[in-house]
Amino acid sequence: MKQSKPNIIFILSDQQRWDTLGCYGQKLEVTPNLDIMASEGVRFEYAFTCQPVCGPARACLQTGKYATETGCYRNNIALPSNEKTLAHYLAEAGYETGYIGKWHLASDGDSLTGDNAEVNELNFNKRAVPPERRGGYDDYWLASDVLEFTSHGYDGYMFNRDMQKVEFKGYRVDCLTDFALEYLTSRVNERPFFLFLSYIEPHHQNDHHRYEGPIGSVDRFKDFKAPGDLAGSTGDWPEQYPDYLGCCASLDHNTGRIIKALKHLGLADNTIVIYTSDHGSHFRTRNKFLEYGNYDDYKRSCHEASIHIPLIIQPGFKGGKTVNELVSLIDLPPTILRCAGIEKPESMHGGCLQELVNGKADNWPQEVFIQISESKVGRAIRTKRWKYSVCAPGVNGFIYSGSNYYREDCLYDLDNDPHELNNLVRDISTSAVRRNLSRLLMSYIRRIESRTVKITE
Repeated sequence: MKQSKPNIIFILSDQQRWDTLGCYGQKLEVTPNLDIMASEGVRFEYAFTCQPVCGPARACLQTGKYATETGCYRNNIALPSNEKTLAHYLAEAGYETGYIGKWHLASDGDSLTGDNAEVNELNFNKRAVPPERRGGYDDYWLASDVLEFTSHGYDGYMFNRDMQKVEFKGYRVDCLTDFALEYLTSRVNERPFFLFLSYIEPHHQNDHHRYEGPIGSVDRFKDFKAPGDLAGSTGDWPEQYPDYLGCCASLDHNTGRIIKALKHLGLADNTIVIYTSDHGSHFRTRNKFLEYGNYDDYKRSCHEASIHIPLIIQPGFKGGKTVNELVSLIDLPPTILRCAGIEKPESMHGGCLQELVNGKADNWPQEVFIQISESKVGRAIRTKRWKYSVCAPGVNGFIYSGSNYYREDCLYDLDNDPHELNNLVRDISTSAVRRNLSRLLMSYIRRIESRTVKITE
């Protein structure tokens, strides 16, 4: 008997720019499978993260709340145990819930004082995540809290539901996909399933200080064309970009493996596959020196390289359609619940993307709101034409989640400067634009963060 509710697989890459995909303009053959997926499903042209840092973005995805609402405004803050996640909602609706890969929501502690004994007791970077810190993914679990600490591009380990170490040999993306395929082929439960597959690629390998593509990536993608925001800039993109594309090509290949397996198992027509990323990468070209972190960076900025992400969904979202409205990661939790027939909870922000696809969206927002942490305490608004951001001067982005006072930081005219090379924030001709965007941004901060703030030039 065919189940009435669809299965859902959520595939999350890490630090992947939107323009690495052919369907978003990449000229090299990096993503043939995702390009086919886009041609058969729905591609969202303007999809953005709501927080360009790993842990906070994941907290937003799991809860449908902004990072400051859960308290997970930076890395190394555990998701509070009283937060209701996608897994909780879907389990209540009869779903089997599973999680594979990088979690990044279990450890607590100030990253600047990591030697503190109390912090270490709550540090699960290389230890098994206990059940109460898994966000309700109770049926299947094979993960590490910070996967880059328990593995490299090749080889590593994670922990299963019983907190036992599970080692793997081979390229990390291939191995995580092997585990996902094993899950799909060995299921005996007749309930619909929700599988959250969280890769770490193409995130750089922290301890090696580089991106680690599959062997051969440098030769395969040496003829890349530098994206417009990188060409002529500093940063480490000239030596890192081929491996970065190699990581993306591996993600594409393995997404193809999953779709092929779904077809083989007869599950393809009743399984919704969502592909997106938590944030992008600017290759150390935007935050050249973090005021409080004292290291170069790849994200944590308002720029398109950091916030613009791929988003493709199929089936259920059919027809090779491209949606041109602005959407955010914050829209995905209510969208996933709608797929399962669950009404959007009052606690969730965002809208259901189904309404955009079927043309029934009324008053869809014309902007996305972004919170920025760690590098600074920052906030940004992205409209179709403008990027406007502010920061709190002298406020430590690791210690403080917000501020009552901000100073204008960036303004980009994306129609005329899509690569954000000309900051107009001090240009007197943009005064009226900045006033309007400032009011809009303050209204978001007031509604989301319950703060009345002042923004100055």
